[in-house]
Amino acid sequence: MRFVPIAVAAVLDLLCVGAFVAVGRASHDEAAGIAGFLGTAWPFAAGLAAGWLVARAWRSPMRAVWTGVLVWVVTVPLGLALRAFLTQDGAPLSFAIVTTVFLGASMVGWRELARPFTMGRGKGADRADGRSGGNGEEAPAS
Repeated sequence: MRFVPIAVAAVLDLLCVGAFVAVGRASHDEAAGIAGFLGTAWPFAAGLAAGWLVARAWRSPMRAVWTGVLVWVVTVPLGLALRAFLTQDGAPLSFAIVTTVFLGASMVGWRELARPFTMGRGKGADRADGRSGGNGEEAPAS
């Protein structure tokens, strides 16, 4: 298994969450301290971890359509729920809309932007383990 694409994808997804938190905190003139940043980020980082597990993102970390969308679809509602129920910040509708759009555009977007760089390396280049179904479909798990 090639570890580098998995690590790069995980870091890029985490950077998407970090950018979302940093931009949001800056736009609301919230304190720039690390504790405040982590307090805002943890629900979405937890949602991201769950999204990676549900999507089994390590199998095809660079794939936008299946991996990116599924990671996003799990990250956002779980992150919003954790924020709403386990923090004092809540999750108003306007925040939920911004969260959904920003994380969707960034998490799926970086994978789409990376596609030209991952396609030309032979069959299954977007899969971490190099397996491919030959027609763009995933091969069955072994």
